Amino acid sequence: MRIGKILLAAALLCAVNAFALLQAGEPPRPAETATWQAPKLSSPGSWTMVVVPDVQAYTERPCNHGILDIMNAWILDNADTLRIQQVLFTGDLVFRNDQGTPMPERSLIAKEQWKAFSRLMERLDGEIPYILCTGNHDYGHVSAENRRTWFHEFFPTDRNPQTRKHLLACSYNAFDTATLEAAAYEFTAPAPDNRKFLFITLPFAPSDADLEWAKKIVDQPRFASHVGVLLTHSYLRWNGERFQTENSQLNKEGGNAGEAIFRKLVYPAKNIRLVICGHIALPDQWESGIAFSMDKNESGKTVAQMAFNTQAIGGGWHGSGGDGWLRLLEFMPDGKTVKATTFSPFFAISPSTRHLSWKHDERSEFTFTIE
Repeated sequence: MRIGKILLAAALLCAVNAFALLQAGEPPRPAETATWQAPKLSSPGSWTMVVVPDVQAYTERPCNHGILDIMNAWILDNADTLRIQQVLFTGDLVFRNDQGTPMPERSLIAKEQWKAFSRLMERLDGEIPYILCTGNHDYGHVSAENRRTWFHEFFPTDRNPQTRKHLLACSYNAFDTATLEAAAYEFTAPAPDNRKFLFITLPFAPSDADLEWAKKIVDQPRFASHVGVLLTHSYLRWNGERFQTENSQLNKEGGNAGEAIFRKLVYPAKNIRLVICGHIALPDQWESGIAFSMDKNESGKTVAQMAFNTQAIGGGWHGSGGDGWLRLLEFMPDGKTVKATTFSPFFAISPSTRHLSWKHDERSEFTFTIE
């Protein structure tokens, strides 16, 4: 009987406390939120690179546009706090490049998706450098049947002045037009890091000509001591192994898969130290879209290789588009350590869901070095 009275008193006390919180305008929150923290730098000397996974499922459905807008808005809001230097998009910017007939469950077709993505990217224009690469869905009608794309019409070389000031060179595409499908950019890390970075983007299933162009850039003596970063859409599989072959028409016509990209470009290059890609995913299987591996290049230096794609998280192919996940790469002031974390501004925007905004598994939170 006494125990029952004690339990009743405890329950009444909890109810009174909850009522007091409600009266004060602070509703009870999940216990996990008590220790929640927004992203912050581990050291004031660090700086951040943001990786945005494949965005096709955000851009193709108007109901998902707001999530990508939240992601871009969060990047701008935290650009100073996190010292964000550049934002990398892993490709598949749209779901259908040029398909004229809408699928029953899809809202936008072909060029409408490019218009939607272009409009959403206006938030970053003139504010922060962003680097885009093209994926298989950005070519052909449905998925890379040919190399025709609307990409360069909506994202010409001079679109974002913050990116343009870092642009060193761009190559000619399959139709002899100079575009950002294959491009090179140079950045200087902020103090105390101060390292020079060379970014190379390659299109989906890059041709031998694309790889030769990139090799001529990275082999230039002026870039010998730069940290080379390669951004391309398809490279790693979920298990950290590189794609040996792919089944797209472009690959069948000579486009290179991940292993060939490594062998022809990454392995012989002395300065490419980080490769970032997207592409891989299965419905609501987190581990299917996230991969990481380290390999030695011809000079014996370690190359970090990272796949990050959450497009099928949050309801599969017809869900939210990816629940707003971002990969944050914090470059530490020691000039070699990189801290990778995975964060969703979409979940973080509300106190009722922000306890879901961090991923803490070994694929989502880890540290590696570039020496």
